[in-house]
Amino acid sequence: MTEAIAYDVVVLGAGPVGENLADRARAGGLSVAVVESELVGGECSYWACMPSKALLRPVIARADARRVPGLRQAVQGPLDAQAVLDHRDSYTSHWKDDGQVRWVESIGADLYRGHGRLAGPRTVTVTADDGTVTTLTARHAVTVCTGTRAALPDLPGLAEVKPWTSRDATSSGTVPDRLIVVGGGVVATEMATAWQALGSRVTVLVRGDGLLGRMEPFAGELVADALREAGADIRTGVSVKAVERSGGIVTATLDDGSTVEAEEILFATGRAPRTDDIGLETVGLEPGSWLPVDDSLRVEGHDWLYAVGDSNHRALLTHQGKYQARIAGAAITARAQGVPLLETDRWGAHSATADHAAVPQVVFTDPEAASAGLTLAEAEAAGHRVRAVDQDIANVAGAGLYADGYTGKARMIVDLDREILLGVTFVGPGVGELIHSATIAIAGEVPIDRLWHAVPAYPTVSEVWLRLLEAYRG
Repeated sequence: MTEAIAYDVVVLGAGPVGENLADRARAGGLSVAVVESELVGGECSYWACMPSKALLRPVIARADARRVPGLRQAVQGPLDAQAVLDHRDSYTSHWKDDGQVRWVESIGADLYRGHGRLAGPRTVTVTADDGTVTTLTARHAVTVCTGTRAALPDLPGLAEVKPWTSRDATSSGTVPDRLIVVGGGVVATEMATAWQALGSRVTVLVRGDGLLGRMEPFAGELVADALREAGADIRTGVSVKAVERSGGIVTATLDDGSTVEAEEILFATGRAPRTDDIGLETVGLEPGSWLPVDDSLRVEGHDWLYAVGDSNHRALLTHQGKYQARIAGAAITARAQGVPLLETDRWGAHSATADHAAVPQVVFTDPEAASAGLTLAEAEAAGHRVRAVDQDIANVAGAGLYADGYTGKARMIVDLDREILLGVTFVGPGVGELIHSATIAIAGEVPIDRLWHAVPAYPTVSEVWLRLLEAYRG
């Protein structure tokens, strides 16, 4: 048996989360091994964030241009779908990870390609494609950064249909004439937006009563209105009971007995942790489970095991996973250096407090939907005494300059006892670039009275902040 190779930290998964954790650990002087079974760079680089936004950017740019006098007539034609797909391919480096591999090497981490599995405490085996097995041991930490995969429902005939998952939706090299999208969340709305604009006739099937159910209700309503105006068919309160493919056509049978046909069907119905085959059973944990962690991202009951990013189910967003990696990297380094007391208090250096209080998100639809912190319903459910303040963004001078017929809405949630913000939501063209100001206000727990002195530049869309504060002050 080959002797085990020892490192301070072994990282399972080389997506953005694993890369950031490796970087932080190396910066702290620790030796690091990174294990990856697919492409270095992970889901975000090749099948999620980067390709989806590359598909959506031309869509949003055209929509914005069509709202500007003197420009709209120049952009009335269809998108050049092949040019958009080629642009997408360039942003995925044509699904080659040479550049990402060079980056891992540049920070001084060692990359092991193959399937990594825990083989007991502090031990990982890596099985390469040729069957070669390498054993790694960790002096201080093993970190699970394996992310998630698409969760498909248990439907008759689904396997034979070969449905699209999010990976197919972001990597397809052709535009289907018709596309069924099952789901109403972020992947569903973004991909419906992209493929409708690229030439598909899109039907969205939503089990609930609206889109973007985890945001303020008006977000889903405005996005649904825009999708319908673009030509998509949005059906709420329906479930798919069966699917079949015949002659290249997919038929989805709904619970009301009706059917929908398309060339492709995308199931955007949730995510599952990629922890089913990483050896969790060897350390007393359940394969395929989400891994509960403390705020330093350490798995409960295991002082050497960390779960960072999607696998802990705290906030399934790339930027939050990278944030967690920075926190975990600092905590692992501090513990390795024998620091007697970590800063795990609220907003401490070793506490991922933002996962609870200040998570930002942007949905790159037309209009964009952006939020940070809690919704009104979440704040009330948590027992806060709050007030919601709403404003029509169209009333701001900058919005009128941004686009004729600007349609958008803003809401801030004020904690009435502490006079700070708990949540902010913006919906409208271009609002994704506004959300970091909200994130700072929430994470900084900036008093409302101090926000009054944060003067927005005129004439910008960010002047909506002044309108919200004026409405709150009466």
